[in-house]
Amino acid sequence: MSAAAWAWMQFAACAALIGTAGFQLSRYGDAIARHTGLSGSWIGLTLVASVTSLPELATGITSVTLAQAPNLAVGNAVGSCVLNLAFLVVIDLLHRREPVWSRANRGHVLAAAFGVVLLGFLLLGLLIGQLAPHPATDPATQASRWGLGLMTPVMLVLYVVAMRVVFAYERAHPIEADVEPAASPASTLLRQAIARFALAALVVVLAGLWLPFAAIDLARAMDWNRSFVGSLFVAMATTLPELAVTLSALRLGALDMAIGNLLGSNLFNVTIIAVDDLFYRQGALLADVSLVHAVSAASAIVMTGLAMVGLFFRPRDRVLRAVGAVSLALVAVYLLNTYVIFLHGN
Repeated sequence: MSAAAWAWMQFAACAALIGTAGFQLSRYGDAIARHTGLSGSWIGLTLVASVTSLPELATGITSVTLAQAPNLAVGNAVGSCVLNLAFLVVIDLLHRREPVWSRANRGHVLAAAFGVVLLGFLLLGLLIGQLAPHPATDPATQASRWGLGLMTPVMLVLYVVAMRVVFAYERAHPIEADVEPAASPASTLLRQAIARFALAALVVVLAGLWLPFAAIDLARAMDWNRSFVGSLFVAMATTLPELAVTLSALRLGALDMAIGNLLGSNLFNVTIIAVDDLFYRQGALLADVSLVHAVSAASAIVMTGLAMVGLFFRPRDRVLRAVGAVSLALVAVYLLNTYVIFLHGN
């Protein structure tokens, strides 16, 4: 068996495990939330968004510790943000009754705005890290083994603030559930739901630990740069749970939960980069990665801004009766970002 075939087999196995277990995470996470009395919109933004981002968390920590692949970690997290925003186009395409932008609750603009701020601080961190003299060329500026990026504590604190503000807004402006959540016979008891949730989380974490090594083998076999593999292929694998939740929510008619999950996952994904920096022992994480990730961060900011325009102005027109103009713009930015990462990534 060739090296390329073996690399693709490993990567496909990781993706399959993450996708299957990720769907179970969303299923039993929803069951736990219903048993504990959490609101549907809050489920999408926090609980479901956090658990569906477990693959990014496990993959990122493994990449900066065991695999020593910082570009893979940052590329995965930022690429997942871009891909999650591209999933909004999938929602618009599948939501045939009316354009998704005219149906979704305007309250999502608040979560999207916090996403722009977090991504902005991430972009600042990338630029500051690249402007600073590199330790290899200037030993006097060498960071300590416990060194952190300047934006890392800012992003961690901002995530907590964002959750508190959004929660306060949700309490003041509750969103009525689109449908009554369907009872799952496999999760009628809270204890059973917790046990199965923990098992699915374990599978996701183990697959996430394996994924960086499979991605490195894939990059070597295909002669691709790690930034491109992380931003596209690893991001696709680790966002499979988000896609599963999105499709399941649409099937139930829970549009706001689907959108809340994607926007909440982006908040968590940016915070994952700050967590990765805590585990990175070579200095500041954002100073040791390719500047091309700034393109992905900027693309995510533009795409989030486009989503905010759609959510606020609520356009009802569709292009060729398929998707709205906002969705076409999202696709264009996603394709441009992928092309630039492929050409200039490290």
